Amino acid sequence: MTRATDPAASDPPEHVLVETQGAVQTIRLARPEKKNALTVAMYTRWVEALRAAHADEAIRVVRLIGQPGVFTAGNDLADFMQAPFDADSPVLQLLRALVHAEKPIVAAVDGPAVGIGTTLLLHCDMVVATERARFQVPFIKLGLVPEGGSSLLMPALAGLQRASEWLMLGEPFDAHAAREAGLVNRVVAADALEAESGALCERLAAQPAEALRLTKAMLRGPQRAATAQVIDAEAAVFMERLRSPEAMAAFGAFLSKSAPR
Repeated sequence: MTRATDPAASDPPEHVLVETQGAVQTIRLARPEKKNALTVAMYTRWVEALRAAHADEAIRVVRLIGQPGVFTAGNDLADFMQAPFDADSPVLQLLRALVHAEKPIVAAVDGPAVGIGTTLLLHCDMVVATERARFQVPFIKLGLVPEGGSSLLMPALAGLQRASEWLMLGEPFDAHAAREAGLVNRVVAADALEAESGALCERLAAQPAEALRLTKAMLRGPQRAATAQVIDAEAAVFMERLRSPEAMAAFGAFLSKSAPR
């Protein structure tokens, strides 16, 4: 049985769709005309959906998914520049909700996963990607610094050299490189993503609920406090960098579709 849920009234709600099928809640980004670029309203609805899933005892697993051909292009820079970025920003609320989530989170990635579209995967328990998935953390290209705990979690996962390459050069890498590094569990055909990720969620949901929760707590618990601290530390530098001449020039060049000098 599938039931539509509406945990938030953020505008526009159609850009983040939430549905529950059995014990699995799916949060689907649905702004394909903008490559699922994330606005403050989308972050707010996403956070509220995660909180609703946490509070609902019937939900055992959460799936994060985009649209065919695109997971997310990252932040909508025009929207991002108009909204204040502070310690209580919806972006940071989302990251904290992911860090402290007690239920398993499965991400299903097709096409671009840019910026936070990649770093949020570090907080997911399993990731399924398609052959055409492309990951990128181009913060440095915008005069910014890593976020989402990526300066801690990415080296721990992929090794210092590979993490340095990804974060310092900001160039895209494919699903097979992501799998080799441990960011992705399995790579599937694009037309199989929905079914494969759904089946994985169902298998997780079929496990004994309390044992599943405790196992995730044991796996994630030792690094939660450190990750939360790093997210806050990164955010403090990130906020400073937003006001830097480098970032302002890079943002202006991006928005004007020209290359920064």
